[in-house]
Amino acid sequence: MKLFVGLGNPGAKYAQNRHNIGFMALDRIASDHGFAPWRGKFQGQVSEGKFGSEKVILLKPETFMNLSGQSVGEAMRFYKLSAEDITVFHDEIDLAPAKLRVKQGGGHAGHNGLRSLHQHISPAYQRVRMGVGHPGHKDAVASYVLKDFAKADQDWLDDMLRGVSDGVPYLAAGDTGRFQNAVALRLNPPRSSSAKPAKAKTLEPAPDPVVEDGRSSLQKLVDRFR
Repeated sequence: MKLFVGLGNPGAKYAQNRHNIGFMALDRIASDHGFAPWRGKFQGQVSEGKFGSEKVILLKPETFMNLSGQSVGEAMRFYKLSAEDITVFHDEIDLAPAKLRVKQGGGHAGHNGLRSLHQHISPAYQRVRMGVGHPGHKDAVASYVLKDFAKADQDWLDDMLRGVSDGVPYLAAGDTGRFQNAVALRLNPPRSSSAKPAKAKTLEPAPDPVVEDGRSSLQKLVDRFR
């Protein structure tokens, strides 16, 4: 069994915030793969499904970001899981928009949701780091992540979420490489190779120059030796 956690803040006010990209990822997974309806449990919203023989629990904590670890810790203990069985989807300001990386363990880099998880379940969980970009100054980070994605972000955001949904069966099976490849194919689809090269023009031979008497220069030469 695997526990997939999406980080965010509950309520319509925060639904389209950069900080809520983890919620968005889980919503897309649940919708695309026929997971059970969301229900309240573990101070959050839970949905259950399977990828092959692997049962997966989706969890969106509703404790607000800074207390996410309370909800995740409760679910981990209930299902008798270890931190290594947990994958957390979250916004990552240290990655450019439309970049995604998977990482096992490590620090929280000041992310309050991850900081809470460190406190409640240890740092050993796996992270899906979903790049949202950096505002340019550390003092602007809090307001930046709590703002909605810009209209200019919508295309790559949709591609990233679709890619996550495409690749999530691989993630559940532990194949992070193929998962990341699935995301990359959505974000950077291969160029079409079906376009045919332009056909080279065939040069017509230039006609012999015509002289005043109507004979070509070649004809004049032949006539001289008759």
